[in-house]
Amino acid sequence: MLTQRSRYALRSMLYLATMPAGGPPVPMNRIAVEANVPRKFLELILADLRDAGLLHSQRGKMGGYVLSRPGYLISLGEVIRVIEGPLALVPCVSRTAYRPCKDCKSEADCAIRHAMARVRDETARILDGTSLADAAAKQMAAA
Repeated sequence: MLTQRSRYALRSMLYLATMPAGGPPVPMNRIAVEANVPRKFLELILADLRDAGLLHSQRGKMGGYVLSRPGYLISLGEVIRVIEGPLALVPCVSRTAYRPCKDCKSEADCAIRHAMARVRDETARILDGTSLADAAAKQMAAA
């Protein structure tokens, strides 16, 4: 299940994706209100997203946050991986954090591993194929 932290990150990034390109940085307090995210959590989440290169921040009175790339070039999968880590449900199918399962007799014959690899592939396909711009446009259309 997606953690609350990931949902906060996605809501914040989706809000920033609705801002005009080249516009001024959005203050953290405004992001917190518009994305309905508690400020104490938002500060840490935005720092992680900034450190991962998905956001730029500017300090000072006119400071805030902007997407580091256009919203159509940032996927939901990227955001989730920054916050959650790998998308794989079991470590033996992770592409970035592979570890063998300690209780598995044979990875080649493991039905669980084969099923979880398909889940990982489909999850990644959908999340990596959905940009912030795509998701924000659908959110705006539904409102």
